Amino acid sequence: MAWYEDWFNNDNHALVYGHRDDDDAERLVELIVSTLDVPPGGRVLDVGCGRGRHARMFARRGYEVTGLDLADKALDVARQRAASEGLDITFLHGDMREPVADAAFDLVVNLFTAFGYFHERAEHVRALRAMVTAARPGGFVVQDFMNAENVRRSFVPMDEKTVGGVHIRQERRVVDDRIEKTITLTQSGDAHVVTESVALLGQAAFASLYDEVGLDLQHTFGDYEGGPFTSTSPRLILMSRRQTE
Repeated sequence: MAWYEDWFNNDNHALVYGHRDDDDAERLVELIVSTLDVPPGGRVLDVGCGRGRHARMFARRGYEVTGLDLADKALDVARQRAASEGLDITFLHGDMREPVADAAFDLVVNLFTAFGYFHERAEHVRALRAMVTAARPGGFVVQDFMNAENVRRSFVPMDEKTVGGVHIRQERRVVDDRIEKTITLTQSGDAHVVTESVALLGQAAFASLYDEVGLDLQHTFGDYEGGPFTSTSPRLILMSRRQTE
């Protein structure tokens, strides 16, 4: 079983990443809707939606939102949170490499590095092609990914913290153009270990993928405030359009 098939369904995932609050999601969604011509009421597909942070932000703005994720437990949380806010969001369980619709969405988003999990380029092409297939011709596809160049230069090899009585040790390294992180969670003497592995895809890699799947890049940003992309930017945010022919 691939690491992402189990880890995103694990309750401990929230302990490691629970500090990711709604502020980043709010800034990113605002950047997207203020940059692209997708009026409220448009259809949005959030691929790799997880617990629904971004999906809820789009729904609050009046978009018709569908979220897709492989982690059924994360989707349960997403449904509960949307219901608590009175938001009507459709959440689907599925693999991002399989299209969920054909030319049905005005905007397809893939945010917070919910990409790069696969070891074969062909699988990344499949995932992107599924996103493009779901977008209507002329519709938009947005990806928010880590800045691979900045990660290579500035990643922290190891850190530790304790959250809710669980000791969390994170060890990072670059192996074969991938950033790998081994997370050891220890509670009452019992340890659970998971290793994340994500491809360090840079601008050139995405440009090659986009050429193959029929995406025209429109805008590139380096942070959630809309700053320019540089080698030291924290993010690589790519806003593209599905070709009409």
